[in-house]
Amino acid sequence: MKSSRRQNVELSSEDALRLNVLIANAEAVRIDEGAMTVYGLNGEQEMKVPLNPTCRSDKYLTCVRETLAAVVLDSPGGYPVFLRRWTRMGQVDNEQLDRLLKIGEPEAVMAVVCSPGLDNELARRAWWVAPYSEHARRMLERPQIVRSEMGRILAEHLVEHLPFETEHRDILDTVRLVLQPDLLSEERRLRLWEAGRSRKTYRVGFLEAVPDDLPEPMQARHDLAAAQTALGPLAEAGNPYAVLLLKLLDSSGQTFLAVALDALRRPADQEVVGALLNAIGRYLAAARRNPEQLREIETVQEQAESMLSEPDEELAAVLAAVPELQTELRAMLELAHIDEGVVIPVFALSDAIGTVMRKKIEPVTTPVNRAVSILRATG
Repeated sequence: MKSSRRQNVELSSEDALRLNVLIANAEAVRIDEGAMTVYGLNGEQEMKVPLNPTCRSDKYLTCVRETLAAVVLDSPGGYPVFLRRWTRMGQVDNEQLDRLLKIGEPEAVMAVVCSPGLDNELARRAWWVAPYSEHARRMLERPQIVRSEMGRILAEHLVEHLPFETEHRDILDTVRLVLQPDLLSEERRLRLWEAGRSRKTYRVGFLEAVPDDLPEPMQARHDLAAAQTALGPLAEAGNPYAVLLLKLLDSSGQTFLAVALDALRRPADQEVVGALLNAIGRYLAAARRNPEQLREIETVQEQAESMLSEPDEELAAVLAAVPELQTELRAMLELAHIDEGVVIPVFALSDAIGTVMRKKIEPVTTPVNRAVSILRATG
């Protein structure tokens, strides 16, 4: 019978001494497995401990990590199992965050970058340990990091590496996050927008992040002035349908609709479709009256028709003020009840992407395209 006991591996006396000195002085620790070297960060300075393995490299590195965990976390068995489970849930005690960056464990770094207690200094150390795009995205989910010195550093990294991202979910998240206020220069922002001419996923990220502040604004619809005269008093009184309809007829709404219509033509994969439909629904959410996620496009259309046939007081006032825009109102109400729910029945049965996916979702995208085109006065 083979023994299940692991052979005892010990650090060389020289490595043990130098690692203890490094741990005592370092704010963060990074292990370069290829070079068999442990680095420590102290302020802006780096310390270095070249390792002298006494056995196979992988076993020796395990011993190094166990030594670091034992000294820093009082956990002789290595990085605690419960922390591995909680890492990506942001449930690590804030008091442990600085210590987690001293044990050379990738999952420990993830625990730090996902923590609600992350601050600029911890972000700086975590970025030194593991400057990965996924870590940058996680950190930019925190408003305090967006506002900090590290915010621009992380955003610059993400923009530089964006052309090399292959997963559309990562592209969407990156664009959404770097477009937060004060992270990018106007020149960077416009270059990102320009790249979206060929990669429409970028444009969906813009729709998610800055729906009312898109580059290359379109002209308002030709009938905006007449609508403002008829609906102005209702909008000033807070009528949500009047406010939203005027917004859609104005420049910002027409720009949003034009970009959404363009993105609807060739979405890359299921993630992009879901994000795009969610962005449309959020933009028109003020007119949504059914909070449930609707799973059929026919149900969405029935909801809009029901609202028009038995309008509440505010909708009735808008219908009376602009009867010539009833078709636009129906389109507005349909789009207000759109989200990724309408494609879930299709995607539950297929993992197709590209042209095949677009063919399968035509029963959904065709009515959505029609509704958007009506509001753009192009249908």
